[in-house]
Amino acid sequence: MKKCDTGPRADNRGILDPARLRREVRFRRLPPAPALFPYVEHYWLIDWCLDAPFEQRVLPHPAVNLVFRRDAADAAGSESAEVAGVGRELFRITLAGTGRVSGVQFRPGGFRPFWPGPVAELTGERRPLPAGLVAGRHPCDGTDDERAATLDALLLAWHPRPAALTAAPSAADAPATGLPVAGPPTTGSPATGLPAVDPLSAEAMALAGEIRADRSVLRVDDLARRHGTTTRRLQRLFLDHVGVGPKWVIRRYRIQEAIEHAAGGGPVDWAAVAADLGYADQAHLIREFATATGVTPAAYARSLNRPAGASLSRPG
Repeated sequence: MKKCDTGPRADNRGILDPARLRREVRFRRLPPAPALFPYVEHYWLIDWCLDAPFEQRVLPHPAVNLVFRRDAADAAGSESAEVAGVGRELFRITLAGTGRVSGVQFRPGGFRPFWPGPVAELTGERRPLPAGLVAGRHPCDGTDDERAATLDALLLAWHPRPAALTAAPSAADAPATGLPVAGPPTTGSPATGLPAVDPLSAEAMALAGEIRADRSVLRVDDLARRHGTTTRRLQRLFLDHVGVGPKWVIRRYRIQEAIEHAAGGGPVDWAAVAADLGYADQAHLIREFATATGVTPAAYARSLNRPAGASLSRPG
């Protein structure tokens, strides 16, 4: 492998064997333009120059991504641009030769204003982006700053819209805060021309963020009571704006925490971790971990110290 340096990344959630990822490719995250902060969590850039194929596995977040890829496998190279809905299964990708990826990770719920329908219709799918969406500089061209600026320009030109413009929510779907259902915006931001984030999108993003940050959120009915709403309404809200239900979001974030525990490098009290994360018992956590990643927690922890080229095995 040709050595490629990378900057630090504070959050490895969902990335299996992040240390190996950093050794093999150049991976970093950049912030979007301030006007896009309400919708976009970060941009992510990957450059690689490999002597042998490299497989990376990721347990996806409950978030939509835009992915622009350019491979230099031959003189002409090859390009792709797609929207990736929330992935329910473990995602595997093999990189080879030389190439680049520039990606946009939206906040959970943040892609709804950019999409003309419920985000659930994208779940588990990867769809080509419309021809002509990328004009001028390609998102994989240039320096890191230039790539981020290209992504900024692309998204700012997309003109995100409140969900009320593409669907007609009922009064029952009004945010639990008591705010009315958003209608078409009359004016945009003087600086960007973008409409303000509508209350439903803002609520979905805030609730998903609460699930991620607050480890005490273990049940949808408890979350609903905390916010003075119903589980049925939260289910509709999440499917429309996030792409998956709130129970799935809770389970995904909790299993990502379990992966972080397994990667900690020291002994783990799995019975205590299971109780802390809301699992019935240790066996329940181990089954969920193996279903999500393909290996048990113990096998995953051992794999982090395996020699280069060794493969994972299922037994614990």
